[in-house]
Amino acid sequence: MAKYIFVTGGVVSGLGKGITAASLGKLLRLRGYKVAVQKIDPYLNIDPGQMSPYEHGEVFVTDDGAETDLDIGHYERFLDINCNYKSDITSGQIYSSILSKERRGDYAGHTVQIVPHVTNEIKDFMRAVGEGQDIVIIEIGGTVGDMEQAVFIEAIRQFRHELGANNSVSVHVTLIPYIASSGEIKTKPTQNSVKDLQRLGVFADVLVCRTTADVDLAQEHRDKIAMFCGLTNQEDVIHNRDCRTIYEVPLMFAKQNFDTIVLKKLNLKLNKCNLTDWARIVEKLCDDKLPEATIAIVGKYAEVADAYISVTEALKHAGIVNDVRLNVKLVQAENIEHDGAAAWLKDVHGIIVPGGFGNRGVEGKIATAEYARVNQIPFLGTGLGMQAAVIDFARHVCELKDANSQEFTQKTKHPVIHLGEYPKNFLTKKDDTRRMGLYDCQIKAGTVVAKLYKQNTVKERHRHCYELNNDYRDQIEKAGLVVSGVNQQANLVEIVELPQHPFFVGCQFHPEFISRPQRPHPLYQGFIAAVVNRLPKQSEFDL
Repeated sequence: MAKYIFVTGGVVSGLGKGITAASLGKLLRLRGYKVAVQKIDPYLNIDPGQMSPYEHGEVFVTDDGAETDLDIGHYERFLDINCNYKSDITSGQIYSSILSKERRGDYAGHTVQIVPHVTNEIKDFMRAVGEGQDIVIIEIGGTVGDMEQAVFIEAIRQFRHELGANNSVSVHVTLIPYIASSGEIKTKPTQNSVKDLQRLGVFADVLVCRTTADVDLAQEHRDKIAMFCGLTNQEDVIHNRDCRTIYEVPLMFAKQNFDTIVLKKLNLKLNKCNLTDWARIVEKLCDDKLPEATIAIVGKYAEVADAYISVTEALKHAGIVNDVRLNVKLVQAENIEHDGAAAWLKDVHGIIVPGGFGNRGVEGKIATAEYARVNQIPFLGTGLGMQAAVIDFARHVCELKDANSQEFTQKTKHPVIHLGEYPKNFLTKKDDTRRMGLYDCQIKAGTVVAKLYKQNTVKERHRHCYELNNDYRDQIEKAGLVVSGVNQQANLVEIVELPQHPFFVGCQFHPEFISRPQRPHPLYQGFIAAVVNRLPKQSEFDL
């Protein structure tokens, strides 16, 4: 039977419960345990798939096509695991399941209530993710005291009781504010948050206290927090200060024996933990002696960094192996429409146009692809970014002046991008019209991407329903845009490239979703390698 760790948050939102869960999971994985992670979001949406990135950041897609919270991406990158639809649940999923059962008559006419029916459903979801695992870490979204979170806290209370002693741990993430004018650390907000949790019947075993980087949580503070929050001893108070990179958090936790404390409470063996390779990753990410390159990400949600979090993390991974520090510049695509690409991109060393939906800012993305193509700037387009590159090429090289995507206009004479027509049983999600999750891609020998992938067939994660129109494929290829990756099952173009360019690649899928700190995705790795090759070389007098 799996053992469970429940991660809740208090005082304010945005304290990093997801990074806390991912970092603890990393340490437990390095000790040889099979670890699964689950995120619970109390909102009533079925999943984030229809939500604006302005609300919750990017939508992260798993192998099985589930549209999930961005924290699932952190879990995969830190733990080096592949999550699935069980890894992210919402109130919407819980209530939808219950109401479907009620309509089928599963409750035999009984009144359906919050307790026991909703709490039982939640516990069933929690049990399901634990199948075949040693440890399950469950993060509860929101802040203790939120109305919509209360039923999940009650489910945790019940579940912990059913699991019995030494089979679960409650980790509570709170804020320790620093009052600069008086030079004081304040523990009262944490005390109040713990008491709110206790009133709901859940008692924290470990507190993760979040502070800014310059705050030191002294022994007296730990003793005070432990005493007033009912902890066994002051070692159960973990200090989580701002780090240079999120990948440094596991190292910080390991120094405070966070994983050891949890394993002892779960009555599990303290297997050895080797952090050498992870420490090297952090060292490389924080090495300010490395050359620096600026990468522009041109999208329509540039005001929200979390909208492109997997892209920025994949860039960091590629920077590690290419010995370069990356400065990411988020550029609003609509600004390029108004001011021109040169105004916003003239000083960058590489350009990415990521995926997206809708026509807002799309002309700016097309102009961005043209600017990168003409000015020989390394370019990577994913999803809609690939489609923007194809539209630019069709308009300005193939001279199909009206070329466009049917997503943006039905009136175009040259729909070089059109709504996908898929064979039977091709879509991974039967109730959808989009390609979601893993699909095969056959790589063309002798191409740029073939040298990067070093294999004939790869599997990549998708999230789209518009495809390159094969009616224009020959014309586009004859003009010089090489189709270097194809899904043979449905004869769909997956990757295009310009071989005479320093690096110009577009792909229908989202390679950032499967990039890892220790295994950068080949396309991102090749993109950054091309960027590094074009950086000004340091002379011996500069060293």
